[in-house]
Amino acid sequence: MKALVPAGGTGTRLRPLSYSLPKALIPVANKPVLQHILESIRDLGVTEIGVVAGHGDRDIAEAVGDGSRYGVELTWIRQDRPRGLAHCVRIARSYLGDSDFVMYLGDNMLPDGVGDIAAEFAATRPAAQLVVSRVPDPRAFGVAEVDGDGRVVRLAEKPARPRSDLALTGVYFFTPAIHRAVWSITPSARGELEITDAVQLLVDQGHDVRAVRYQGYWKDTGRAEDVLECNRHVLASLRPRITGDVGEECEVNGPAVIEEGAKVTRSRIVGPVVIGANAVVEDSHVGPNVCIAAGCTLRDVRLSDSLTLDGAVLSGVNDLHGSIIGRHATVVAPGRSTARHRLVVGDHTHIEVA
Repeated sequence: MKALVPAGGTGTRLRPLSYSLPKALIPVANKPVLQHILESIRDLGVTEIGVVAGHGDRDIAEAVGDGSRYGVELTWIRQDRPRGLAHCVRIARSYLGDSDFVMYLGDNMLPDGVGDIAAEFAATRPAAQLVVSRVPDPRAFGVAEVDGDGRVVRLAEKPARPRSDLALTGVYFFTPAIHRAVWSITPSARGELEITDAVQLLVDQGHDVRAVRYQGYWKDTGRAEDVLECNRHVLASLRPRITGDVGEECEVNGPAVIEEGAKVTRSRIVGPVVIGANAVVEDSHVGPNVCIAAGCTLRDVRLSDSLTLDGAVLSGVNDLHGSIIGRHATVVAPGRSTARHRLVVGDHTHIEVA
């Protein structure tokens, strides 16, 4: 089996972060979402992975390289602009050949893994097997209508009146039967080749298409609040590790990872917290549910439920929460702020708060 990871979306719901950072590189627990996905695919025993990228493909390639550090072999497949998931399968035809494959969307997190579902697909080999999850409001998702035997009878993309509460999670298992289907459909009303249309065609032609319910945690990291929620979930299982320099006057409560080269002085850390390599934290209260990336500087800051990306600088902000601070951005409070702030700040931005 091979894998296909579409990672070329523009991430409009993550602006301003996604203006300069591809959404597949947004970090969760100080690791890019794409890295989490590659490791999940590797854990299935799949090591040949095609990554479809366009927007920010150079940044993505620089971040994950050839995949060897994760134990996989990456092949880069360029898409000139987002044209739909079925288009991703079309342009990956020569790479995929006649192999079965798993398609795993580059902005979806299923940290509990899909190993059992992959094994079921390998044992039964339906033409397509969709990973679905029950949601309270299916209108924002692709929705699968399933019979009593787990066979898909109908698919709908973001229906106004859903006939099912089973949402597509963004993980699909396919046999080569999907290739003829993706070449037999036309663009949807939004101008894209929808994978739901291709799978529906398989259903209409009498192929065996199944849906398997995913029981674990699933999150589409398409919005800032989704990234933060996912970050909290992943941090809940954080294993403590301190290799950086933590001053004797500091207090560390709860699980914390403080990486080599980081320096923490006169501060209180309330886990779960990750502090990246070469970060500096002084006179601050950090946590819970905070990830500080490599090379960041925090001075006289109170920070909770937030992410700071590489090289960010925070100073004098007394209560910053629910925030994502972009790479090399600066947030300062001359005279020290006493107000509570929630910020989503793009790369290389400078903000002074009252």
